[in-house]
Amino acid sequence: MRQLLSELPGAYRRVAVFGGIYSNHLALAEAIRDARTRDVDALLCLGDLGGFGPHPDRVFPLLRDHHVITMAGNYDVSVGHGSDDCGCGYTDPRDNRFAQISYDYTFANTSEENRAWMRSLPTALRFRLGDTVVQACHGSPRQTNEFLWESGTPDGLLARLLDDARADLLIGTHTGIRWARRLPDGRGFVNVGVLGRPGNDGTTNVWYTILESDAETRWRETFVPVAYDHEALAAEMRAEKLPEEFVETILTGWWTTCLEIL
Repeated sequence: MRQLLSELPGAYRRVAVFGGIYSNHLALAEAIRDARTRDVDALLCLGDLGGFGPHPDRVFPLLRDHHVITMAGNYDVSVGHGSDDCGCGYTDPRDNRFAQISYDYTFANTSEENRAWMRSLPTALRFRLGDTVVQACHGSPRQTNEFLWESGTPDGLLARLLDDARADLLIGTHTGIRWARRLPDGRGFVNVGVLGRPGNDGTTNVWYTILESDAETRWRETFVPVAYDHEALAAEMRAEKLPEEFVETILTGWWTTCLEIL
């Protein structure tokens, strides 16, 4: 997927960064409330506004009303342009079956007004965190739906991506699991996690990330857990007849789909 880069003016001291929302409007509302108590300069969202959860149109007013700087993920590109599938990048047939159910529901329940807004979103953001040049992507700077893993992505690949992006720090979300790595030269990558589903850790919290400028280390990440009314979300999902496998993930904190990522 071709990337459209948006440059943000000025430099930030501290920002809150949200990963995939996946229609979890309850967690998004709580994350926004929590982030506002942490003296942040801006709120950023790295895309995948819909998918997995219920009532995708409930996410958009929260993003707009709270001035969340938003970019597009693979879901947003696909829904906005009326593609046949989510463009998630899975190869496993079971994962693709559940992804298709999720995509078809999201597309059918996203208004044309919000689809048009998705089409207007950039697929990458570039900004300064103090003196650190940060490039935000959904998957990677070269591909919106590229998976970068904590255990399977070598330092050499991260260094090449940083070189190509002319950045000191890359941030993304596509794999859904939070992690961070600092290379020997001080550059790095942070997966900010997602708000749409728990971190596959047996707790029902979801996660976002605070990034801040640091005089000694240049940048510092803090992963923030978000408790929200997950039982209410599960009830909404069941009322919308979404797969029970999706509901189980919300209620137990363990993934039952997208297992290829794990």
